[in-house]
Amino acid sequence: MKELLIVDDDAAIRTALEVGFRRSGWITETASCVQEALFKFRNHIFPLVITDVKMPDGTGLELLDGIRNMAPLTAVILLTAHGDVGDAVRAMRGGAFDYLIKPVSMDQILNAAEAIISPTRSDRKSDSIVGQSAAIRGVVERAIHVAKATADILVQAESGTGKEMLARLIHQNSARSKGPFIAVNCIGFPETLLESELFGHVRGAFTGAMASRQGRFELANGGTLLLDEIGELPLNLQPKLLRVLQERQIDRLGDTRSVAIDVRVIATTNRNLMELVREGRFRADLYYRLNVVPLRLPPVRERREDITSLAEHFIRKHASAGQRPKLSPELIQRLTQYDWPGNVRELENFMRRLMAMSTSPVLGVELLEETELDQAELVAAAAAAPAMAAEAGMSLREVGRQLFEQTLIAAGGNRTKTAQMLGISVRTVRNKINEYGLRERLA
Repeated sequence: MKELLIVDDDAAIRTALEVGFRRSGWITETASCVQEALFKFRNHIFPLVITDVKMPDGTGLELLDGIRNMAPLTAVILLTAHGDVGDAVRAMRGGAFDYLIKPVSMDQILNAAEAIISPTRSDRKSDSIVGQSAAIRGVVERAIHVAKATADILVQAESGTGKEMLARLIHQNSARSKGPFIAVNCIGFPETLLESELFGHVRGAFTGAMASRQGRFELANGGTLLLDEIGELPLNLQPKLLRVLQERQIDRLGDTRSVAIDVRVIATTNRNLMELVREGRFRADLYYRLNVVPLRLPPVRERREDITSLAEHFIRKHASAGQRPKLSPELIQRLTQYDWPGNVRELENFMRRLMAMSTSPVLGVELLEETELDQAELVAAAAAAPAMAAEAGMSLREVGRQLFEQTLIAAGGNRTKTAQMLGISVRTVRNKINEYGLRERLA
């Protein structure tokens, strides 16, 4: 049974988490402070607790200690602001399962919770990646093998293939599994703040630096640091990262001394780094230093035999309590014929949409008439696009690229307008620009 206790003094956050988990089939209880949480926990032992770090009557660390005394096997996930990350790291070393840095999406929290509760987890912790195809199992086996080493790892794969999930799998199977797993997205911060975010700073290092702050490298000490979208790292920071990888020391902004660190780095990218090296946008020496152990996650179109298993996994993950819809044979055939340019992420979102629309215990092809997976509608939309000539024999991926590119041009290169015209998020627009190599068109 999937049960958890949600602890946060912010009523809006408690409600949002409760609604999100209940929609995914969880049984939830909430508490607004440490003492209320401990009272409810004494009356009912929950297998999972998600808690804020700072509350009016105590901290998440104090709650963790109390839970540990009553139920050592209960998993605890902490939600923390950046300034509280030091406490969260100490909590990890004291027995917390994981911590997530705010702001955090509902999907991230659900994925972390499902990873804990899933009854199919093995001692080798490889079942978090769904699929039995030779392509995906080969990657998983290699990842588990290299996890025991200390070498840095570079994961190159398309968007939506599960790069962060693979990085977590490596961490969980490594000798560092008891240490922290810290992730930072290299395009998630303005360039002026990324250096401080990675390496930290001392008080007075720049305007607004009112106190010293540890960077992500220090916070990951003894564990693993995921550098997501490493291809977007600004050129001026690349020599500093290279030095850290070579010397295992970091220089905080404004500090006169170096700090030794013990961190394994896993870098991920959906870009062709060698192409960036040739263009002078990524340092060759940094590329070779990161690429000690290269891993490549295959896109969904290269592992079509896993599509049914993935679809059924997402049905189990997102179905309401007591509901387990089945896939019709006709729908399975259509799913496996589609290229899934957004990969596993697109497939997951698509299955959630099908379940939301369906009123039957069997998901059939008739639902495709209301989705973008219907090939006839895709081709019709592409043919109707201005200045676009979709030809017979073109793959759906090629049609999708043309439609996206023409829409982007029609929007004058404006990402927000493009997102509105296509009914997708701005983040997806940005990812598609990178995936299709359209940055030069916008320059």
